[in-house]
Amino acid sequence: MRLAPSILTADFARLGEQVAAVCAAGIDWIHLDVMDGRFVPNISFGPLIVQALRPLADHYGALLDTHLMIVEPERYLTDFATAGADLITIHAEATPHLHRAIQMIRDLGKKAGVAINPATPLCMIEEVIDQVDLILLMTVNPGFGGQTLIPSVLTKVQRLSTQLEHRSVDIMVDGGVNPSTIAACAAAGATVAVVGSAVFGNQPIADAIADLRSALGEVPRVK
Repeated sequence: MRLAPSILTADFARLGEQVAAVCAAGIDWIHLDVMDGRFVPNISFGPLIVQALRPLADHYGALLDTHLMIVEPERYLTDFATAGADLITIHAEATPHLHRAIQMIRDLGKKAGVAINPATPLCMIEEVIDQVDLILLMTVNPGFGGQTLIPSVLTKVQRLSTQLEHRSVDIMVDGGVNPSTIAACAAAGATVAVVGSAVFGNQPIADAIADLRSALGEVPRVK
């Protein structure tokens, strides 16, 4: 399972230093949670943060995964693509033109992802499964870090994993993933786990990542 630390819970006064620390610990996927205060009850940051992290990601060979929790995301796709996002994920609930928005991401030369909230059924994304590189299943109600994983979503992960058995599409889980829950996420079929407060917490970043890998039964990797 690939780990994708979310900078939402990082110390923004030390953002570059902390992103460098996770990359040095063997991470090659950085998750950027963009919130608009409308689709979710919080505001985070915009394309400038993506642009600022692009040189650092290039240095370590890391992918910038931009998760747009914003209404009408198609209005900003060009901005985030230009800023340096590698993968852009949009919510099925946030646009009436999901297929068109995904095609826009593709036309911008970026990988495309689609996300759904815990109460949204898988049927909402059935018609675009063949159009995306990643499907993100929120395991908390989006908007804030540090929440508790909703166990029932793992059943949805299992169903999706079965549907994607012969497709090369990643399944990402986001919310409440920590050393106590990450193994269950992997067992359900998730291939990428967003981790926030479990990494940017009170212990050294390298130790936090090692704990997550240990919970997965993996040997910690260091670049």
